[in-house]
Amino acid sequence: MQINFIMPYKTKSAKFSGTSLKDAGKNARRIYNKVIVNTKRKPFVRSAYFKNEKIFFDYFWDHLKQKGPKARFKRLQFFEAAVELIKNSKAAPALDRRSDKNEILYRFEGIIKNSNEKFYVQIKENKKNGNKYFMSCFPDQ
Repeated sequence: MQINFIMPYKTKSAKFSGTSLKDAGKNARRIYNKVIVNTKRKPFVRSAYFKNEKIFFDYFWDHLKQKGPKARFKRLQFFEAAVELIKNSKAAPALDRRSDKNEILYRFEGIIKNSNEKFYVQIKENKKNGNKYFMSCFPDQ
């Protein structure tokens, strides 16, 4: 039996410092506004793994609103690193095809620059139209 070990992507950006949701939210919005400025219609970044296809942000903010303040804070701290991972990572993700027949869920693994802290980025692909959406980023439990 052969086990393929995939090296997680090591980011150049650190996780946001600060101790409040407000600080993390400001930093995340600053990064998101840079993405908005570079796009004409729907905000997106291009992914190295998906051969430069667009990854849209439609679901991320709605998904984040469903979480409590502590979970939101933890997830927003990794936002800049998550965007960098989406743009630059060529490492193969874990796949989850169980969720729905019309969707594929990709889970990328990353490591923060200085702290060697693991985090994950989830991207959902709609099989019908091929669009990919950045769903969430969160620390390793």
